[in-house]
Amino acid sequence: MKPLQIRNQQLVLLDQRLLPTQVEYVTCKDWQAVAEAITDMVVRGAPAIGAAAAYGMAMAAASLKSAAPAQFAAGLAEAAAGLQAARPTAVNLAWAVERMLNVARLHQGRDVNDVAALLWQEAEQIAREDVAVNKKIGEYGAALIPAQARILTHCNAGALATVGYGTALGVIRSAAAQGKKISVYAGETRPYLQGARLTTWEMVQEQIPVTLIADNMAGFLMQQGKVDLIIVGADRIAANGDVANKIGTYTLAVLAQAHKIPFYVAAPVSTFDLCLQDGSHIPIEERSDRELTHFAGTRIAPEGIQCYNPAFDVTPAALITAIITERGIIEQPTETAVAAVVGE
Repeated sequence: MKPLQIRNQQLVLLDQRLLPTQVEYVTCKDWQAVAEAITDMVVRGAPAIGAAAAYGMAMAAASLKSAAPAQFAAGLAEAAAGLQAARPTAVNLAWAVERMLNVARLHQGRDVNDVAALLWQEAEQIAREDVAVNKKIGEYGAALIPAQARILTHCNAGALATVGYGTALGVIRSAAAQGKKISVYAGETRPYLQGARLTTWEMVQEQIPVTLIADNMAGFLMQQGKVDLIIVGADRIAANGDVANKIGTYTLAVLAQAHKIPFYVAAPVSTFDLCLQDGSHIPIEERSDRELTHFAGTRIAPEGIQCYNPAFDVTPAALITAIITERGIIEQPTETAVAAVVGE
């Protein structure tokens, strides 16, 4: 599965709004189209939108090849601001944009054509690194999975949420590749249904047994002893190990603690924001009321009501058994434990 592709120096995105019933692609010809695709969730998942934003910056640079150096810098700054504003919670987006800006700053004064070429190379490097990083996360994480395991996951942290392998689902994929007997419970993930639409679709492609459940069934499933562990992805992780992930993650973590079930988070180092002391400082995106009031284009709630639609919640580090990164496993995460693995 390739949620991001490059054709003729244009970013081609698998339209995840239409899965699993339709497989269609959206072509982004400029950084503005990339920002719109991120906002509209054509592409979603922290690592994937980071890579998409990097290509957006490269496309912005390519469009400025005939500009004077000052105009080139101003154009890049405009693209950076626009891309970073597309979705505020996932730090990988800002991380990728800042990495691209650093390349431009490093080569300030060189011919703008050369800088644009270097930025394109950097975007490609970010994409390549993401796949390698996710495979390393899968390798570390698979060691935590028993020979037989019934795994509950939330939202979609698979190939579709990355450049092509997955974080939480990458761990599951790696464990299955080792011959472990794995089955997956996928929470539907209201209101956008990433679990129902995307995670189940990925598991079918991988021929990994998957059972779809409504989000409010998870506690009962744990009470029945049918869940051996929970593994999720992340959109931003604070210095103390607090994790922002798709809304509903915190609920699962509380239930996991009550039922003494391991709760794992799989995320690359780029998802950590060491500038934030704890999760209370993580900005939480709020999305359109329509995601709650409508389903498949049909209104399901009465007119005249108020809606509250945060896209993410924050799970305290105390509820997390371990965070799996490409540099190793952070067990019982604390600020000290995070710093030892992630560093500065």
